[in-house]
Amino acid sequence: MLRNRQFVRSLIGMSIVAVIGTIFAFFISIEAGLVTAGTVLFVISINVYQSTWRYREIGKLSSYLRKIGSSKETFDLSDHEEGELSILKSEIYKVTKLLSEQSFQLNSDKTKLADAIGDISHQLKTPLTSMTVMADLLADPNLPVEKRKEFTKSLTLQLERIDWLVSSLLKLSKMDAGTIVFKKETVQVSSLIEEVIEPLRIPMELKNQTLQLEGREDLRVIGDFHWIKEALINIVKNAVEHTPANGLISLTYDENALFTEIIVTDSGKGIPRQELPHLFKRFYRGKDAGRNSVGIGLAMAQSIITNQNGIIEVIPNELGTSFRVKLYKSIRK
Repeated sequence: MLRNRQFVRSLIGMSIVAVIGTIFAFFISIEAGLVTAGTVLFVISINVYQSTWRYREIGKLSSYLRKIGSSKETFDLSDHEEGELSILKSEIYKVTKLLSEQSFQLNSDKTKLADAIGDISHQLKTPLTSMTVMADLLADPNLPVEKRKEFTKSLTLQLERIDWLVSSLLKLSKMDAGTIVFKKETVQVSSLIEEVIEPLRIPMELKNQTLQLEGREDLRVIGDFHWIKEALINIVKNAVEHTPANGLISLTYDENALFTEIIVTDSGKGIPRQELPHLFKRFYRGKDAGRNSVGIGLAMAQSIITNQNGIIEVIPNELGTSFRVKLYKSIRK
């Protein structure tokens, strides 16, 4: 306490005033002097007690802050009393709690980033290794023309795969950072579906798959045409990959008072229930995933739809799987 200069100056000042007051009281009468002396001693004692308590509480706060700095954890600092120190305790606790949560989030983000970089490296390693081998083979001047054409085509496919992967990851990172501004435009659903299935017609024809469309021509939805199309292409592409030859893929679209609904159903093997919770995780590949699948299409689709006030539901059927895209007409709570 005596190291606190402010307290010492205050105590000296009170003592001087008390001594002077007591002397004047004794000039009046002995009784007045004694009463004044007792009152002064009582007031000084109360002041010393309050200052000591305040100094001790401030010391506790200092110790609390030192613990926060060393252990990076928050400790209970609850105080239900009133007063400026209690308010200060409450504010310090709020700030340290917020800083602790931010620190936890930063560490979590670092872990996710490290995992993502590891996943990306793994996804790029396979095509790069294959391309290196084929480049060495193409360097052979005695390589037959047919083999040269085969390796060149394979190189082109691998380059396209890497380009798609990098492009998809850039789109996902932009959505995560919130830098993409989604348009709110009127989209005719039938025109949207036509553009979605156009790039997938050849893969469907190669597998002799039947495409069934059902929906109202006048149906419209509010959203970003380009990004909704991107999401639906990934969902339909997933259906094409998991539907066997001569299988059926259906797209139906309708609306009600709450949302516009687009349902993509395939006639594949279906998705095991244990895989459903992981289906939209990045780089997740189920046991029936295709050889060239990288597990990013459905993750991107979910991110796009979620950012446009919608949801994607997965409904396992006896024969195949249905993906239900709901785009709400108003902001969901």
